[in-house]
Amino acid sequence: MNAKGTDNGFKPLNKRSLAAACHSLAAADPIFDHVHKTSGTPPLWDRPTGFSTLLYIILEQQVSLASAKACFDKLSAHLGEVTPNRLLALNDAELKKIGFSRQKTAYARHLSEAILDKRLDLNSLHALPDAEVKAELIKLKGIGEWTSDIYLLMALLRPDIMPKGDIALHAAYQKLSGSDKRPSSEEFIAMAEKWKPFRSTAARLLWHFYLSERRINAEARA
Repeated sequence: MNAKGTDNGFKPLNKRSLAAACHSLAAADPIFDHVHKTSGTPPLWDRPTGFSTLLYIILEQQVSLASAKACFDKLSAHLGEVTPNRLLALNDAELKKIGFSRQKTAYARHLSEAILDKRLDLNSLHALPDAEVKAELIKLKGIGEWTSDIYLLMALLRPDIMPKGDIALHAAYQKLSGSDKRPSSEEFIAMAEKWKPFRSTAARLLWHFYLSERRINAEARA
């Protein structure tokens, strides 16, 4: 799939370009046609750029969205404004009480120190290509491909990102494709090549379907 005569560059995704990309994907792939017809255009799910968002994404690693939100909300209530200096002022016991694991405490401190030491300049990422943004982020302990992809997709709003290793995306695709086998991370990323240059929208459509299915199932059990 190609966007003829266009070059997105670093132009961020917005509600209008998201809607247009949904229509392009729906026209090219019956899976997305089904999702778009039944669930509609997904939310943009945009987040502000900066330290607090990157920290929030680290908290979301390998836990439920609800658990990560609860932890971040407690941190915000405790600190007021979530900044590197304020986070480093908390001791390990305070962070544990808020909900940080030992591992995520280490990751949060490492990120805070990198920003204060100017080893990481989040403001400079806007001007870099996707691959260079990822390269800068994954230099830090605790930030891998999934975390850097989510930052690119939701904070920088880059239009052609498919998060690597996202279990919800794999589960949604398996359900929609009717497959008996859930794709591996590598298999899914390879399949997603056909959704260029709209992979960020493809991810949002799949998440939209996944969350809709969970809501329907929860209501059925109630």
